[in-house]
Amino acid sequence: MRAPFALFALLAPLALAACGDPAPSYIDQAWVRLSPNKETPSAGYFVAHGGDAGAQIRGVLTDYALKIEMHESIDKDGMMTMERIDSVDVPAKGEVAFAPGGKHLMLWGVNDTAIGRGKMQLTFLMANGDRLLVDAVIRKPEPAGAGAAKTGEHEGH
Repeated sequence: MRAPFALFALLAPLALAACGDPAPSYIDQAWVRLSPNKETPSAGYFVAHGGDAGAQIRGVLTDYALKIEMHESIDKDGMMTMERIDSVDVPAKGEVAFAPGGKHLMLWGVNDTAIGRGKMQLTFLMANGDRLLVDAVIRKPEPAGAGAAKTGEHEGH
């Protein structure tokens, strides 16, 4: 009777490990490029990773800026333009990059405390009710003409 019980005791943790929680969605590589002009918005970038199930980002909040929105740069009839987006689907086990020239965050009024610290916390609001907290590194503005001309984005980012 002891041998089967001992074998069960040894194998039970292995069987339960296969039933673990599904891999969660997460955000990494977050950073903010400050605008050289405080009157124009700064830009934020990150990579969203889908877990075992797909996810959807519904918005982004921060205490370190007056306003934040998700946007996408798109080519319309040969002209680069920008549109606000309300949500972004992140495929299961896939990723969506917010990068210069594509999807990005616009941040108005980044405060001096965050700039002095060199980072700011972003809160990503997910469709399932989760809130993902991520620290974004703050980068100083690029020299005049270096960023917008290369990325095709509008002034300041």
